[in-house]
Formats: sequence, C-alpha cells, structure tokens
Amino acid sequence: MTIHLALLRGINVSGHNMIKMDALKKALENIGLKDVQTYIQSGNVFVKSEETNAAAVGFQIKQEIFKCFGHEVPVIVIHKKDLEDCFSNNIFLKEKEIDTKKLYVAFLSKTITQEAMNDLKMSQVKPDECQIDGNKIFIKYDKGAGKTKFDQKYIEKKLLLTATIRNWNTVTKLLELYGGI
Repeated sequence: MTIHLALLRGINVSGHNMIKMDALKKALENIGLKDVQTYIQSGNVFVKSEETNAAAVGFQIKQEIFKCFGHEVPVIVIHKKDLEDCFSNNIFLKEKEIDTKKLYVAFLSKTITQEAMNDLKMSQVKPDECQIDGNKIFIKYDKGAGKTKFDQKYIEKKLLLTATIRNWNTVTKLLELYGGI
C-alpha cells in the first residue's frame, strides 16, 4: 500500500466549504481508502491505497467530497519525499536567524521549471520572495501571508495550475506525522 497525503484547498475557511473531519474520514474509508488520518481542520489527509498514482487518488478524493458534501474542492496529493524536499531544498532555511513564521510552501498540481519564475512576475509582489522547486514554491513573506498579493490565487492565475499553500509549522508537522504512519 502507498501512503498519500491529500492537501485539500479551501475547506473550513471563513465558514466556507465546511466539512467535519470525522465525516470526511468516514467518506474516504467508504471508497476503500485505508488508515485515513486528518491533521487540523484545514484539509490535510493521510490515506493508504493500493493505487500508486497520486493524481488518481486525488481525483478519487475530489469526486467523493463532491458526492458526499457538495463541495468542489481542489485536491493535491503529495508524498513523504515532497515534504523532505521542503527541508533539503528550501534556500530560505539557510538564512541566518530566519523567521519560520514567514515561510510557506505552495504545493502545485504539476511540476514546473525554473523558467516559470518569469511568469510569476515577482517584481509585482516585492518584497516577498520565492524559489521554485518542481511541484513546490518556497515562499518567504515580508509582512506575512495575510498582507500579500502573492497568494494561492495569484500563483494559480500566473501559472495556470492548482495550488494550495501551507505554513512552515504545518509542513514540519506533516513530515513528522508521515514518519509515524
């Protein structure tokens, strides 16, 4: 069985797309996913499946959420290596006295190249900074996530893909949880 981490975008945020985690767990178990575990209410779900293809698992989860809860929720499925890469490849972690409260990771629905930096037009969102790493963008917000134009909608519009963003504390905790599954 393969362990997948499904990142659901936009659930339980400001009263929209409300889904109770126990109901989500039951719905996913009913379609054959095993050992379903959720972390916090914002849509981080570990599942085990015979299916090895992450996109296929994501599509299955997305369909079941719509069927059971009526919400059109984008789902990005990643694996332990994606989380490990956040620690080994993130250039911002090498900065002295980095404030990890300003670090975020945008997980993307497809792999992009370094040339996509041009498409992001970072000069429009300075002083925020980012680094592309395949299916992730490491972000360092100058003032914080709530005070930036460089958010999930901006990334999706510029790169024409689906993205979901997690703060550094969540990324750290998800990797820790992955180790215990």
